[in-house]
Amino acid sequence: MALKCGIVGLPNVGKSTLFNCLSKAKAQSANFPFCTIEPNIGTITVPDSRLEILEDLVKPEKVIPTTVEIVDIAGLVKGASKGEGLGNKFLANIRETNAIIHVLRCFENDNIIHVDGSVNPIRDKEIIDYELQLKDLETLESFKDKHIRTAKSGDKQALFVVETVEKFINHIQSGKSARSLDSKVEEFELIKSLNLLTIKPVLYVCNVDESSLKNPNKYVQSVLDLLENDDSEVIMIATSIESEIAELDDYDEQKIFLDELGLKEPGVHNLIRSTYKLLNLETYFTAGKKEVRAWTITRGMTAPQAAGVIHSDFEKGFIKAEVMSIDDYIKYGSEQSCKEHGKLYIQGKEYLVKDGDIMHFRFNI
Repeated sequence: MALKCGIVGLPNVGKSTLFNCLSKAKAQSANFPFCTIEPNIGTITVPDSRLEILEDLVKPEKVIPTTVEIVDIAGLVKGASKGEGLGNKFLANIRETNAIIHVLRCFENDNIIHVDGSVNPIRDKEIIDYELQLKDLETLESFKDKHIRTAKSGDKQALFVVETVEKFINHIQSGKSARSLDSKVEEFELIKSLNLLTIKPVLYVCNVDESSLKNPNKYVQSVLDLLENDDSEVIMIATSIESEIAELDDYDEQKIFLDELGLKEPGVHNLIRSTYKLLNLETYFTAGKKEVRAWTITRGMTAPQAAGVIHSDFEKGFIKAEVMSIDDYIKYGSEQSCKEHGKLYIQGKEYLVKDGDIMHFRFNI
């Protein structure tokens, strides 16, 4: 599924380093603003322990995990909404993403320049929020202008458009993002079509030093306090450590390194799973001797829609689906055993696929 998460932040907060750790692609990473000009795009494997368990049980010829696309976008500075720095390019690139990973610098290091001279993640967050909000106001005002004349003539749809847009303009002018406005479904759908920057879901990543990984430092705590009543998730990651882990190709070497740090897994694994969740994605599996494969779906998809992810013909000719839960499959050890214990269910067109379902589709073209 072509859904993308954009990594954003001020220059030198660790965006490209994080991207390199995620994708192992070597985006240029240097200690000066605007190092990343064209966005780097990486297809990232989503770590899923369930896939490893299925591999052990089924012993297929190959295993194919699911993926998500991550985009490293140029660092933004004050005045971006007016074209300062690489502002126009930044805003155009972020508009093309479905969700935002906002990296905040939460570490001190005299050798790494901060574009504003000091470490202050709250100020950094507000700079980006402000620039995105200004651009959204520009988009909303332009859209409103197109409907004002028709609204004044009494056209009901145009009136609805103008009133809805004004509602969002007032909300954003108060310093809030579009996603935080409690709007009606029809209002949200109208505004969603404008692809506003501040309507996209956000995951905040606090880039810390090694000593702050287990106990949040004062910078991280300030972010947590600020976002206490926000729906957005906040996670910590130390890109300096993640860089070292990424350089170790051998799994055993990685494990020894993680054990020495008292970590169970690389921080990027948690970040990738959080990104997957941020994009409102879930996974179902197909399992056979030729391959065990994870498939990406949007939460709430029906069985025919999920079948269509494999091939459009599967959706068009859908008859029914054979479904087992991952928990039952692990408990009983095989598809045959699930059948024998009455844990293989036949589902029709209305079935809503659950995360972790193992499915076979019957179809006819």
